[in-house]
Amino acid sequence: MTRASFRIVAALLAPGAFAYSAGAAEFVEGTERMKARAYSPAVITEGGRIVWLAGMGGSNGPDGKPITDFAGHARQAFQNIDATMKRAGGTLADVVTMTVFIRNQSDGDEFVKIRGEFFKSGFPASALITAKDFARPEILVEIQAIAVVGERN
Repeated sequence: MTRASFRIVAALLAPGAFAYSAGAAEFVEGTERMKARAYSPAVITEGGRIVWLAGMGGSNGPDGKPITDFAGHARQAFQNIDATMKRAGGTLADVVTMTVFIRNQSDGDEFVKIRGEFFKSGFPASALITAKDFARPEILVEIQAIAVVGERN
């Protein structure tokens, strides 16, 4: 995709949107509501290594003790993703998209707030889905993600 055609696509995705580069990805800036919810309408990558992350939760802390509150689960899930990204040669900032599953719809706004603690800009594309059941009954949130590490645009 040429830079000119990219700008056309970005303009169509969100009025007044533009893209900026961070690492191996260009993040299409969305509306003010999208920024407030810490996600992008699109992320464009070229080159680099793709890292496909398994669904990760945060039901246990680093000490192995159970975490019982939603906020603790969400923060630990992001910390688990970050640790995995470091083992893969990247960082949390390399995440370009995530699918988030939460047990209770009422936790959606809290999740968005917590995601904003971890992503200040270069927001990944995202979907937020309420799920009735998880593989383990104590799980309150699970995040599956894709990251692009390496080669710059």
